[in-house]
Amino acid sequence: MTRNFQIAVPASSANIGPGFDVLGIGLGLYLELDVTVDSKYASETNDDPNNCLISYDPSSQGAEDVPLKSDENLITRTALYVLRCNEIRSFPIGTKISVKNPIPLGRGLGSSGAAVVAGVILGNEIGKLGFSKQRMLDYCLMIERHPDNITAAMMGGFVGSYLRDLSAAEMERKEIPLSEVLPEPAGGQNTGLVPPIPPHDIGRHIKYDWCKKIQCIAIIPDFEVSTAKSRGVLPSAFTAKDMIFNLQRLAVLTTALTRSPPDPELIYPAMQDRVHQPYRKTLIPGLTEILSSVTPKTHPGLLGICLSGAGPTILALATENFENIAEEIVNRFAKEKITCSWKVLDLAYEGAVVHEK
Repeated sequence: MTRNFQIAVPASSANIGPGFDVLGIGLGLYLELDVTVDSKYASETNDDPNNCLISYDPSSQGAEDVPLKSDENLITRTALYVLRCNEIRSFPIGTKISVKNPIPLGRGLGSSGAAVVAGVILGNEIGKLGFSKQRMLDYCLMIERHPDNITAAMMGGFVGSYLRDLSAAEMERKEIPLSEVLPEPAGGQNTGLVPPIPPHDIGRHIKYDWCKKIQCIAIIPDFEVSTAKSRGVLPSAFTAKDMIFNLQRLAVLTTALTRSPPDPELIYPAMQDRVHQPYRKTLIPGLTEILSSVTPKTHPGLLGICLSGAGPTILALATENFENIAEEIVNRFAKEKITCSWKVLDLAYEGAVVHEK
């Protein structure tokens, strides 16, 4: 049987304001997979151990460095994990996947999260498994343990999320699932024979309303910050004072962003943070000055500003004056000899979607 479909997964911004590891936003910038399954392509897919030919649009972020073998590429490895959990060993003969990825890598816009979500959806579609988005989220969270990015990419919109405390029985097998689809010898002799099936409802979330007058400005510096390195600068414990500071603002922000017209005098101070941004200033030159000096008073239309994910992208929420706000931040980075690009993005309200072609 021949089939052709497209998967689109949005970028995401996490750690919104005081919502470290809690709040995420799906952004209208999409990783796209164009998938064809047709036995006439069998000869083209013979060289891959799992019957899959992967190609990247040349304009895709990192296209020249992305692995094209199905058991090495993050998207297809994830799909193979889903398939093997459901007793399907490989892709159908003649599977071709063309990837277009405009999401910048290592910039705090959820590029790896989007790849994991795309891979889980790919496995669900290829295997005709019929999983709901909630069940697919479980598979995602077995691989990517940050629910704020993953949930925003899968579900879309403005979301709050957490990981459920799992019982010892539920987490009987603690292998990293992707190790189940590595080629031998890295994956071991019995690679992927019985991968760990995710428990149900690993993550819980709520989708907040969003004032549609608010748009997102992503100012994207031209350097990468790894999530591991960005987490490495955080302290192992926080003071009660700093935690209360964030919790108070979190309680206000989730409602303030739903109201129309949005109130900058409420939103801007509610987007302040003492849990992660102060510690990440060592990795992102000019961060402290940018977050403290670009305000609704200096730039009308601005509502709030924060680090996007692990950075270095800056996320500014605004209703107007987008170019002036972006250029001010670009110029401040330029003083540190850092070049930037910027985009105005709406929310991806639907999250990840599949279209038959």
